[in-house]
Amino acid sequence: MNLRLPLAALAALFSFDAGAAEHLSVTASHALDIARPAETISVPWARINDALPQARSQQLVIKDGAGRSLAYQVTNVDATAKDPKMIGAAYGELLFQYDFKAGEKSATFTIEKAGATVPPFPPKTYARFVQERLDDFAWENDKLAHRAYGPALRAPAAPGSGKEVLVTSGLDIWFKRVPYPIVDRWYNTGHDHYHEDQGEGIDMYNVGPTRGAGGTGIWDGKTLHVGANYREWKILANGPIRTVFELHYDAWDANGAKVTEVKRFTVDAGRYFDRIDSTFTFSGPATLDAAVGLHKNPSDKGQEVKVDFAQNKADGSLVQWVTQRSFGDFGVAVILPSTTTFAADARNGLVTAPVTSGKPLRYYVGAAWTRGSPFATQALWQKHVADEALRLRSPVSVRLAAGR
Repeated sequence: MNLRLPLAALAALFSFDAGAAEHLSVTASHALDIARPAETISVPWARINDALPQARSQQLVIKDGAGRSLAYQVTNVDATAKDPKMIGAAYGELLFQYDFKAGEKSATFTIEKAGATVPPFPPKTYARFVQERLDDFAWENDKLAHRAYGPALRAPAAPGSGKEVLVTSGLDIWFKRVPYPIVDRWYNTGHDHYHEDQGEGIDMYNVGPTRGAGGTGIWDGKTLHVGANYREWKILANGPIRTVFELHYDAWDANGAKVTEVKRFTVDAGRYFDRIDSTFTFSGPATLDAAVGLHKNPSDKGQEVKVDFAQNKADGSLVQWVTQRSFGDFGVAVILPSTTTFAADARNGLVTAPVTSGKPLRYYVGAAWTRGSPFATQALWQKHVADEALRLRSPVSVRLAAGR
């Protein structure tokens, strides 16, 4: 659940009985009948410290209603902040996850001091800068992996060097069969190996100079104006439940307007969709039309058979299903919940929405492979995208109460 809200909204969302307590009770509820697996529950750390003074991020126990201990994560929103009183002044949120079954609309959890250090939880999300592979930036959760392309890949090749050159701000997908992390392992085995499915998955998505799976640009009604490879990166949180990072892009010309972009990615465990907040900065026009794209022909070489697109204006979704010859089929989707229209150029299907300089555009990008997910058919993938859009329109609410 996202809690990047104004203070007034947070006050309305959280109910809390002040005073020191032995535990903090957290009740999470929602209004949907569908199952909501891997729902991320978020509690501001300040509320933890109010109820459990001097609580430490590495010494907590979180239990569900059945008494099972849950993995958790505490985000550090400002690594330079000082905390002389040991009250978690630099912490942002306490995160944990719960699988709501179909029809289950409420669940209650308890948070207590552990009294001893809790060992780290196995990471389910991860991101890193991959300098050894031409400045790739790669990220993953237990469902999918992705990468974006950096400045070293963009740089011209010296004569005779054989260096690969690719100029693109498109986003790549690596399809996984396994829940454990594979990014480091695949890079360590060499670029050619992960183009074959050796039991863990495969890099078979074709990006090239297109938008790939969720790259952006500025649409002027006829032409898509795009930037180049990312310039800088910054990791803000890195698992085990949520990874947050930013990619910064140099200015490009969008039909006379100079545009820069910062993308903030929020990657949660157990989910087939990542959240992306793209902030475009420009001068001149009051608004521009941003576009989020999906490559029209993303199959690996020799695998091309058929690509279907479905547009759903009510959900703000563009849903793609790719049928391949022998590597299995896959689905990709963009959900853009704001004012949405659809467009296309020669290479990309597009979802567009107006943006104001300095204000983020929030959208979601997801994918799934028939050999590494429960979505074995186009219909199942389309239903999952529709369910995800429902979840976004109906976020989980959280109520807190201190107990003794």
